[in-house]
Amino acid sequence: MIAQIPQDPVGWPSLLVIALGFAAFFVALLVARSRVRAAPAANVAQMAPMTRLWIIVQGVGIGIAGFGRIDAALDPASPRAIAEAIVVATLMFGAVALFNASSRAMGKNWAIVAQTRSDHLLVESGPFKWVRNPIYVAMSFFMFAMAIAFGHTRNLIVAIPVFALGTWMRVAREEYLLRTQFGAAYDAYANRVKRFVPGVF
Repeated sequence: MIAQIPQDPVGWPSLLVIALGFAAFFVALLVARSRVRAAPAANVAQMAPMTRLWIIVQGVGIGIAGFGRIDAALDPASPRAIAEAIVVATLMFGAVALFNASSRAMGKNWAIVAQTRSDHLLVESGPFKWVRNPIYVAMSFFMFAMAIAFGHTRNLIVAIPVFALGTWMRVAREEYLLRTQFGAAYDAYANRVKRFVPGVF
């Protein structure tokens, strides 16, 4: 079905920007992992292995956004090509900066699979002052940037619901772990800070 969705022509500037963004995001991911490895070892207090499934669902959603033929036929000097490159650069810069700031604020608490440590802290600093799930917001920026850069914006009709399902299920498991570990402190934080959009949602 996705393969039959018509794709828009794009220019080389947005493709170059997204390639640089991929590299920057990969470096930010490696840096986040290095922070965790450098932290003192602690026992895992709780873990939700089921979140691996929802990580895959999120990945499928992002993959759908980028799936399909890329038609690099747009004049790279055209206003449209330049505008697309600016939008992609803004989204990718936002994604990398938000992920890096979030993983830095989490420090040793950051993990791919939902878990808490015996010395886990409830993080309310950095981007977590404004939203409870800034890393998932960063991932959505990444998804939108890829769809625009590849000329696959119509794919978002399918990609967004798939990504939203994976995200929502991950959030549900993570919130359960945090409420179990921090109780009223997490409830107070959740009442004060929205999940994804400051002051809205």
